[in-house]
Amino acid sequence: MKTKYVLSGLLIMLSLSNVVLAGKATKVSVNSIKTESGLISGISGQDANVMVFKGIPFAAPPLADLRWKEPQPVKSWNGVRKCDTFGPCAPQKRGIVFPPYTAEMMVPAEGAINEDCLYLNVWTAAKSTADKRPVIVFIHGGSFGGGSGSIAIYNGESMAAKGVVFVTINYRLGGFGFFAHPELTKESPHHASGNYGILDQIAALQWVKKNITAFGGNPDNVTIAGQSAGSMSVNVLDASPLAKGLFHRMIAESGAFVVKGSFFNIETLESEEKKGAKLMKDAGIASIADLRKLPADQIITLDKANMLPAYEVNVDGYAIPEHLIDIYAAGKQTDVPLLTGWNAGEKFPMRKTLSAYNSYFNDYGKFTEPLKKAFPATNEAEAKKVMETISRDRESFGFQNYAWARIQSEKCKSKAYVYFFDRDLPEEGGTHKYGAFHTSEVPFAYGNLKIFTRPWTPDDYKLSEQMQSYWINFATKGDPNGTGLPVWPSFNKDNCMIMDLNVKSSATRYPTSEGMDVLFQHATSK
Repeated sequence: MKTKYVLSGLLIMLSLSNVVLAGKATKVSVNSIKTESGLISGISGQDANVMVFKGIPFAAPPLADLRWKEPQPVKSWNGVRKCDTFGPCAPQKRGIVFPPYTAEMMVPAEGAINEDCLYLNVWTAAKSTADKRPVIVFIHGGSFGGGSGSIAIYNGESMAAKGVVFVTINYRLGGFGFFAHPELTKESPHHASGNYGILDQIAALQWVKKNITAFGGNPDNVTIAGQSAGSMSVNVLDASPLAKGLFHRMIAESGAFVVKGSFFNIETLESEEKKGAKLMKDAGIASIADLRKLPADQIITLDKANMLPAYEVNVDGYAIPEHLIDIYAAGKQTDVPLLTGWNAGEKFPMRKTLSAYNSYFNDYGKFTEPLKKAFPATNEAEAKKVMETISRDRESFGFQNYAWARIQSEKCKSKAYVYFFDRDLPEEGGTHKYGAFHTSEVPFAYGNLKIFTRPWTPDDYKLSEQMQSYWINFATKGDPNGTGLPVWPSFNKDNCMIMDLNVKSSATRYPTSEGMDVLFQHATSK
């Protein structure tokens, strides 16, 4: 990012007093924006038409007695606060939660690691508060144990230049964001503990609703978007009564909890309290008061697994009143349009032999024969191919997002649109070793291919432009379709239509839809 503090041309002449006045449209400037807590200034982006505001506090620092409490309001400040640098990342063990081919994409652009981490970032090219541009609030991935809103693939400049107000957020992670304990539950006015990271996300959305008009955004047209754990977060927010009214569309890329069998789970509060109590006992820590006195780096080392499921989202009766499976089955989620999907290369390691095939499907009881019919294999070569497909469709992210779209089409009035990202990322030397791996769609969807030195082709940039158009159309009107784009039909259980995103994107019935249907019947059976 450039670090000059004013834009060229007309914007240079804008006064420091350009703030939002109630009921009156005003110019948007890097020099001064009025938020509910005070005035802030930003910087211009690489594109001089885009203004960037980094490190805006949306909640008080969760330090000392505020560790493991709901996010608290920001204290107001005097003067103009410079928001020209990303805020600190939440405490985490960098690199632990990401495989090598994803880790290259997950390095924060700037910023230290600090428990004082509740900051968000805004990119906008709006010229006036009357612009009322659609807003995308992006929630980062990282297994709920890593990541940051400052990671380069989430840079919002390209999206802002194309017409949206783009926001990225931080939230508490790992033992800071999802630690539950009976003492914490007892001290909570809501008799809940854990889920602090989810409450941070809700606090960020509340900030957006109150303040985004000043940046030229429309608080009544907010899309929550996320990838991996961010997608799972969108899923949780869709089900949480605390988030109702704070968003109007959803983009969920690879991750959900809507039916049985996710490799990530939502636990009961009681089970998470037991984990927390055992952790403290094993560490010889007598009380939460003593635990709050420990430095942040020692809290991280208490998580001996270094990654979830040491800490998980839980059904706390407050942010999450019931298990998401039950909320979705009853149709109690927020009814807004959904764009969701997964990647062709999202596969978990599995044995790929005929004996492994037979053993795997024999675990499905009365659904075994229908599944073998949908995923047939009679020899080693066929079994290897089928188990590759199963590792993507069932064991990785595909099935949960498929199930979410299906439930959406059956339980909600709002439509669901499903994608399948099928573009293998190029490697040096012309190879495609990892294919369309987990996270690889993100720089395409948000216009950030240039941050990597991969041997991108014109086809890659064309696909990125196409995906950005789909994403922005969806954020604008709840429908990804638009002029010059291949038609993207909405999804339902009968058509199973998805948009295959590749060099030549096209709508098609998902190739293993019959098998997905049987898997769905199995997952939703009593």
